Amino acid sequence: MESQERDNGDQVSKLDIEALKTESQGLRGAIPNELAQNADHFSEESATLLKFHGIYQQDDRDARKASRETGSSKDFSFMVRTKNPGGFLPGEFYLGIDELSTRYGNGTIRVTTRGGLQLHGIPKGDLQTVIAAINTRLGTTLGACGDINRNVMAPPFPFARPAYVAARKAAQKIADLLTPRASAYYEVWQGGDIRHSSKPDVEPIYGAAFLPRKFKIAVAAPGDNSVDLYANDLGIVPVLDRNDTVVAYDLTVGGGLGMTHGKATTYPRLADELGSIAPERLLDIVRAIVIVQRDHGDRSNRKHARLKYLIDDRGLTWFRSAVEANAGFALDPWQPLPEWSVPTFSGWHAQGDGRWFNGIDILSGRIRDDRRIRMKSALREIVERTHCDLIATPNQNILIIDIADHQRVTIDAILAQHGVAFDGGLDAFARRALACPALPTCGLSLAESERFLPRLLADVRVAWSAAGLDMRAAPTLRMTGCPNGCARPALGEIGIVGVSLDRYNVSLGGNPQSTRLNALYRERVSGGDIGHVLAEVFRAFAAERDAHESFGDYCARSAAVPIVDRRQSTRACEESPAAAANLLTR
Repeated sequence: MESQERDNGDQVSKLDIEALKTESQGLRGAIPNELAQNADHFSEESATLLKFHGIYQQDDRDARKASRETGSSKDFSFMVRTKNPGGFLPGEFYLGIDELSTRYGNGTIRVTTRGGLQLHGIPKGDLQTVIAAINTRLGTTLGACGDINRNVMAPPFPFARPAYVAARKAAQKIADLLTPRASAYYEVWQGGDIRHSSKPDVEPIYGAAFLPRKFKIAVAAPGDNSVDLYANDLGIVPVLDRNDTVVAYDLTVGGGLGMTHGKATTYPRLADELGSIAPERLLDIVRAIVIVQRDHGDRSNRKHARLKYLIDDRGLTWFRSAVEANAGFALDPWQPLPEWSVPTFSGWHAQGDGRWFNGIDILSGRIRDDRRIRMKSALREIVERTHCDLIATPNQNILIIDIADHQRVTIDAILAQHGVAFDGGLDAFARRALACPALPTCGLSLAESERFLPRLLADVRVAWSAAGLDMRAAPTLRMTGCPNGCARPALGEIGIVGVSLDRYNVSLGGNPQSTRLNALYRERVSGGDIGHVLAEVFRAFAAERDAHESFGDYCARSAAVPIVDRRQSTRACEESPAAAANLLTR
């Protein structure tokens, strides 16, 4: 999961963040000096800059009460996030992450919902060693966080089909284009002395102040919405002709799911269809879109700084004109695409090039060993013995890819020896569920998420089964400990968002294709009551659904499901009518 995507509270003011970026000398700031100090944490100013380096300063919130009672300091550690365009994890890189998580972290690896990896529990004194080792193993953390383009997503399935190949190549090219120059990153984490550096890098796209806020890009294959295309600032889809030649790229803009409780001017938003572009002009238009957001995005209010607000404030027509003026050419009309679906591939599947991939489902993306399932050891042994590469998926799962026929028996045996079923031992509810890390590491979390998810799923299974519903038709369920949207709860058929300790808002009505936002059904429900609240809806669904109707589609259209905030959601966006219309349906 992409955890801690917002600011670390308001300890560094919004205006200070802009000044801090501009005056940081290419993201250097005071990081080199503070890194050399014995303190177990950085200043808030340096912690803010560290995000651009892929690092979040955290403390153990479970231990906070004891710290206050004893007068001791917080138990600080660091989360390190890698940037892996398209979720691609070279085998050698993954083995390095496995080793680092054991030697320096909390022993686990976490797959994020953007296809990267996270290490938790890294002490400050080990940061330089860890980041240097990641770079040595063909990886990077630069740009995995901060006011910058984040990890570029691509459809994770390694099919040899032209659309999938085109999407993967486009994602890598875009990631290369938008990687910051930031030599400070390599100098700090690979041992260079930058304390006397006098000439900061020139950032031709980002500029001295970088972007007003984070920027997210996803590339989808036509018909495959496994990347949740419409949740991104910029979405890209290759358009192919009958000969499987890429003839254009469709573009969407203005998606984003984060909001703030009690702030009516913040809201989730689905992206708009902007137009299409010839293949040879893709990078030029990406650059232009990012620059328009850089120059016109709101730098005075970070809660209003994402591209979605710029488009709602000024309109899609204005935005298109601004992008065309910057690029120096006009966009073409949007090209029709196939209907969207969100495919899942557990177990063995042919790639189409004579090789195979194996999909391993992992609850909340947490790769660990426990008494029953030794997932971490299994993946390590598979990579060591087969030298296969991996892909981290947007659903927090792992694909073992490029497997030769003769290696299948070896992989099956290793998984069996470690207690790992092809689906990770998960049922349909668990395979379709996402959760953010939340407590105890995320400083933004208002309630539990990952740690509570197993209990929640148990309650929901009971209610679903009691209604006589088929477990194989389980709806998508997404849960976060705060409204920032890291697990994309606003797109779930069931969305659970933390409000305060053991209190959650329950939303219903997203669809399995991830192209419609859900809406609030119940507010401030205790965790133990969520199953009971959903039980009544499950019973109505079982009695009244149309043939083959999904749970989310039923909730969106049925008067028997009193979604209480359809008007409230519109009111929450009344200062932006376009956003209100976008909020409820696509």
